[in-house]
Amino acid sequence: MVKPLIHAMNKEKIKALWKLCFDDSEEFTELYFNLRYDPRINVAMQSGEDVIAVMQLLPYPMTFGGTEIGTAYISGACTHPDYRRRGVMRQLLGETFARIQHDGVALATLIPANAHLFDYYARSGFSPVFRCRRAIFHAPIPDKTDETFRQLDPSDKREAAEAYAYFDRKLHERPYCVQHTAKDFDVILADLKLGEGKIYTLGSPIDALAITYPKGNGLWIVGETVAGSPETEAVLLQHVCQALDVETIEQLLPPSENDCGEPLGMARIIDAQSMLQRYARLYPETEWSIQLTDEQLSSNNGFYYLSKGHCMKSAKRLPGSHLALSIGMLTEKIFAESKPWMSLMLN
Repeated sequence: MVKPLIHAMNKEKIKALWKLCFDDSEEFTELYFNLRYDPRINVAMQSGEDVIAVMQLLPYPMTFGGTEIGTAYISGACTHPDYRRRGVMRQLLGETFARIQHDGVALATLIPANAHLFDYYARSGFSPVFRCRRAIFHAPIPDKTDETFRQLDPSDKREAAEAYAYFDRKLHERPYCVQHTAKDFDVILADLKLGEGKIYTLGSPIDALAITYPKGNGLWIVGETVAGSPETEAVLLQHVCQALDVETIEQLLPPSENDCGEPLGMARIIDAQSMLQRYARLYPETEWSIQLTDEQLSSNNGFYYLSKGHCMKSAKRLPGSHLALSIGMLTEKIFAESKPWMSLMLN
């Protein structure tokens, strides 16, 4: 018999399923279960004494047009091979949505492990609203060495705290961006150490920061860059390339006005009325009449009316034409112009 939802259970059973489903190193698995795993945010399905599906719901704040919303990042979602294609994960997702809606979470996010999973998660209401673009930075030799350029020593608490304070401030300047807490930054540092990545800074006080990872074959990638100006960013990357002894380095960047890039992550609205009310405040000129359908969260079903900065929900249809939207279509519509960003999610 399949039990629908387990919150706290044997950690070793969860880890065993992880090892069966993911091709991660023993070192990364231990890092994740030591620093990320928390029985309070773990949800799973069980058949008899066996764990057959599991996920973690990692809490991340996110800026949304100058305000902040609570999100749940779905991490480590997996199903035992013997129970796949039976709707187990879809059932777990549906019950999870109801749980986090009750907890006040506005949005669920995730990064699919491979390309074909974008379609899979779309069937549960997710939309690929997070995108990234890749750019190759060609590094000329710096005219002179900037003495404020340095590689962060993760074991130096003062340096790490200074770097996080700058990183956090710059990420909060992005109006639609998944944020990282100080505790999460410690996890990023641990993952960097494990993967032999490096953090570089420029300026005293810091005015630019780059988080870099090796790709293999002498190639490097910058997973996140924050800087006070494009010029400062360019100087930092010149010095990074010099320090790594490479002529070019790949950057992962938020979408630009002219380049939307490639799909990166997905989002799903959990609390439709809350999100529509926030959207209405941001865009008071919006006049929408919406008939919303959510196959997994019936509490979102209904008619929504946006006008003059307010959102009203009605169980009955009012006169006039309506936009018929699924929850995935609504998620895409709300984020269509904002180009939201996420990075460093240990995906």
